Amino acid sequence: MYFNNEKPVDIVINDLFEHYRENVSDVDKITRALLERGIVGSQQEIVNDHIAFRTLGVPHLGIASFEKIFLSFGFKKMDYYHFPAKKLDAYWYAPPSDAYPRIFVSELRVEELSPASREIIFRYTGGIKSDPVDQLDLNNGSEVAAFLQQPLWSLPTSAEYQALLAESEYAAWVIYNRYYLNHYTISIHDLKPGYSTLEEFNSFLEGIGITLNTAGGKIKTSDDGLLRQSSTVSAWSDAQFADGETLQIAGSYVEFAERSVLPEFKNLAPDDVKREHRRDGFEANNADKIFESTYSSQVKK
Repeated sequence: MYFNNEKPVDIVINDLFEHYRENVSDVDKITRALLERGIVGSQQEIVNDHIAFRTLGVPHLGIASFEKIFLSFGFKKMDYYHFPAKKLDAYWYAPPSDAYPRIFVSELRVEELSPASREIIFRYTGGIKSDPVDQLDLNNGSEVAAFLQQPLWSLPTSAEYQALLAESEYAAWVIYNRYYLNHYTISIHDLKPGYSTLEEFNSFLEGIGITLNTAGGKIKTSDDGLLRQSSTVSAWSDAQFADGETLQIAGSYVEFAERSVLPEFKNLAPDDVKREHRRDGFEANNADKIFESTYSSQVKK
């Protein structure tokens, strides 16, 4: 899971993951169980399918700003996705080599929210008068990593957070968490037999006390049947707000992806199957339900 810090992208992904695993207890719980049962011999054997970020569609921020970081690292912008009910847009980015995870970046269509919600969001983001990514040396991995951990706006009040939560749980998540890593994803088909399908792996997860997202079913399947995904639900954590109030809010979670071999490569020997032989990209219907891993309907189960 960790890289050797030779390149800026290595430093950034390592730093993102280290902060993420410190704050998402399921990460170490799952990793320990994988090691203890001999499913993997070391953490390095766990393949990261993709990592995901959430952004706000406001001037100087959003996907147009955020993507500059990973485009500078050699990632390639791929397919567009739209989620009308959740008022979201998204793109995924293919890595410069198979050593790196895919990137998935979503953006809230803020202009489609109610005037009251827009007012709250612009109260915090309106002071940003230029793209903050343009001020970074993107060849300096430590500088970029630090940027992704620093707030771009002040903490909201608990009342403002709850007002956003009532209309858009995505908006509430971003206004508090900012650019914090939303999730990383374990590549299930790369695990040893007995754990390399989502049915098997979900059973393993529930056996160690992990709660799964059930929106759309525990396993979300693409129309072509070649991409299947499941995820944990976010744990509650105590969060302090600008007015001194503390609320329990949703943080981040862990996702699991199983990518099947494409039909044209079905006769390849298992040892010959590489990433390019498997179903790539994402599926809007799957992602729509994965988003709900931080939603109250799942977290409060």
